[in-house]
Amino acid sequence: MYQAVRARLSALVCGAVRAARRDAGMVTSEYAMGIVAAVAFAVVLYKVVTSGAVSAELQGIVKQALDARM
Repeated sequence: MYQAVRARLSALVCGAVRAARRDAGMVTSEYAMGIVAAVAFAVVLYKVVTSGAVSAELQGIVKQALDARM
């Protein structure tokens, strides 16, 4: 019984190691898609922050913080 459990455990561990070697990291296309997604998110965030309403709010917050008395 001990040998059967040990053999099964060894097979599981070796299989996991082999699977990890096959799928060790991202390929170039996955890096490219990640970069495209990050740039798209940055563009959307830039457009939101530089829009009129958000820009006015940010300026108001900064002005209020600078005018605060301690």
